Amino acid sequence: MEYLDFELPIKELQEQLTKCQAIGEESDVDVTDTCKKIEKKLAESKKEIYGKLTPWQRVQLSRHPSRPYTLDFINNLTQGTFFELHGDRNVKDDKAMVGGLGKIGDQSFMFIGQQKGINTKMRQYRNFGMSNPEGYRKALRLMKMAEKFNIPVVSFVDTPGAYPGLEAEERGQGEAIARNIFEMTRLKVPIIVVIIGEGASGGALGIGVGDKVFMLENTWYSVISPESCSSILWRSWDYKEIAAEALKLTAPDMNKLKLIDGIIKEPLGGAHSDRQFTYKAVEKEILKSFSELKKLSSKKLVEARMDKYLKMGVFKG
Repeated sequence: MEYLDFELPIKELQEQLTKCQAIGEESDVDVTDTCKKIEKKLAESKKEIYGKLTPWQRVQLSRHPSRPYTLDFINNLTQGTFFELHGDRNVKDDKAMVGGLGKIGDQSFMFIGQQKGINTKMRQYRNFGMSNPEGYRKALRLMKMAEKFNIPVVSFVDTPGAYPGLEAEERGQGEAIARNIFEMTRLKVPIIVVIIGEGASGGALGIGVGDKVFMLENTWYSVISPESCSSILWRSWDYKEIAAEALKLTAPDMNKLKLIDGIIKEPLGGAHSDRQFTYKAVEKEILKSFSELKKLSSKKLVEARMDKYLKMGVFKG
C-alpha cells in the first residue's frame, strides 16, 4: 500500500496495528485492548484527514498509483462481456484510448475511456493516458457505431491532457478534439460521462460531452493542471497548491457551479481503498441515469443536451 505525504499519520498507525496483531499471533500475550485502541485511533485519524481534504490533496488522490483505471471499471462492470474494439480506420490504434462493447446486466453499452498504466512499461505503452488524434477519432468511430445500433455510450475520463507532441499536432490534435465535441453534442443516443481520475483540458473534453456528467469524489476537472497553472503564473511549480484552490477544480466546486450533474461518493481513503464499493457506486449511477435518459426521444435527448451546455457560463448581473 502506497501512502501520500498527508497520509503518513495513517501509515504509522497502520504499521503499529500490524505489529500489535503480529505480537498477539506469535505469543501468548493478550494485546486485544491495545489493538482496539490503535484501531479506534486509526479510524479517528482517517475521519479527520479525509474529512477536510484540500483541493491539492484531492488532486493527489486522483493520481494515486493504486487507483482503479478505466479498464478496471469496465472489466468489473461488464463481468467478462467486454469486447474491445481497435483502430481509427485511418492511421493506427491509440493505446491511450480504449473502447468497446459490454453489458451491465442485460443492457449493452459502448464503453470509451483513457487508460493509464500500472507500471513504467505499461505507462509508456499507454502514453500515460495522453491520447493522440487517432485516439479521439477511434472514440468518435465507436460512438457513431453506438448511434447506428442505438446503444448508449459510457465515457470514463482520466487523463492529464491530450498528447502535446509535434507529431500529434501535425496529425490534427485540435481538430480531432473539436470534432468530437461537436459530434457528441448531437449524438442521438444517451451519453453518460464519469470523471474517474484526472480531467484535464481538451484531453478530457474530447470524450466529456454528455447528457449526464459525474465526478468521483476525489477527482478534478479543469482547463489546466495546478502545476501548469503555477508554472505559467509564477514561473514555478511551488505554487501548485494555491493554483489548485483558485482553479475551483474539485467535484464540490464543479457541482456548485452546475458544470456537472452529480458527485459519486468514494470510500474513506479514496477509490482504491475499497474498489468494490467504488465500482458498485459507479454502476448504480450509470443504470439510474440510463433509466431516465432512455425515456427521451432522440430529438428531445439532443435538445436537452444542447440546452444544458448553452446555459453554462450564463449569469444574470
